[in-house]
Amino acid sequence: MKGKEQQLPITAAAAAAISSTCKAPTEVLNLATMKALSNLTGFHAGYFRISLSLCCQALLWKTLSEPSTDSHALRTVVHMLPSATYVLLWSVALLVLATLSVLYGLRCLFRFRCVQAEFSHHVGVNYLFAPWISWLLLLQSVPFLHPGAVLYRVLWWVFAVPILMLDVKIYGQWFTKGRKFLSMVANPTSQITVIGNLVGARAAAGMGWEEIATFMFSLGMAHYLVLFVTLYQRFVGSSSLPSILRPVFFLFIAAPSMASLAWDSISGSFDTGSKMLFFLSLFLFASLVSRPALFKRSMRRFNVAWWAYSFPLTVLALAATEYAQEVKGGAPNALMLILAVLSVTVTIALVVFTAVKGGDLFPGGDDPFAPPRPQRDEQESWPYI
Repeated sequence: MKGKEQQLPITAAAAAAISSTCKAPTEVLNLATMKALSNLTGFHAGYFRISLSLCCQALLWKTLSEPSTDSHALRTVVHMLPSATYVLLWSVALLVLATLSVLYGLRCLFRFRCVQAEFSHHVGVNYLFAPWISWLLLLQSVPFLHPGAVLYRVLWWVFAVPILMLDVKIYGQWFTKGRKFLSMVANPTSQITVIGNLVGARAAAGMGWEEIATFMFSLGMAHYLVLFVTLYQRFVGSSSLPSILRPVFFLFIAAPSMASLAWDSISGSFDTGSKMLFFLSLFLFASLVSRPALFKRSMRRFNVAWWAYSFPLTVLALAATEYAQEVKGGAPNALMLILAVLSVTVTIALVVFTAVKGGDLFPGGDDPFAPPRPQRDEQESWPYI
């Protein structure tokens, strides 16, 4: 009609653009803060799988770069690399671990209820050991600090005491609380509790603290034997793991491999006890890689659980390196070469996947340890663990 302005329809996209433009700066800031806090809700200790893998890689490269009477080709190649290569790897591991630690500290500060839920979860509670294990591995691989240094010993106490405190809490629940009995909550991630004690024992033995090293080793191995038998018998807890978390089955390899390394440090040589544990880890590794169908469903979509492959393979490669150092010959050296190359390849592949598909890796606003909704299936109820 003449004399009247024509009313033009406003599309939804235009309305959204106008709305976002008209928002006050404080409102935009509040939205950004809410989004950040929402991400902290989904961030959990399982993300320390990344630091476990990188810190263990740094320890592997340090072991390979140390002076040795073995003239094997792999050690020769590592010695030919610039010393800055190992320092760079250690620095990257430190940066990643420090970043994850800060993020988890913020989660504890702003999302403490989520941390409490994680502590009560039969899978999530085990990964509370992962930050401290990562720091102990990084400490053992540090390029500029000798195990006899005062700072080294102080840091060992800082990182080992939380592991012992968690031991008292979790191991005590295994035989005193009905709903927390080992047969009810045992799953492959429970082996992280054992690995924490073994890593602490190895670091203590490196400082010459034989009594403390033996104490932590015996504590870890006593519970490992019980846990190993429980997992083999497939009780309730063993079958409660969703398919998306099946990569954590590789922790079956990590526990005996780390035990062989810890006993090697305590006894001073890769003796019969270390060899028995190493051979057990080799058998378990062969059992897992011969069953690729077990991991088929977990490989449909990239998630942080994929990082569970790298750490056990790297620990196995470390044990193979010590075995090859003790037992001279072509077969031990070939085994060390194969496992070391495999662990490095898997770690590099995971780094690439993380860089390319970071959007699938980092969490949304859902708490992964909240009770699952009835309408969700198993795969959706555990989106990021």
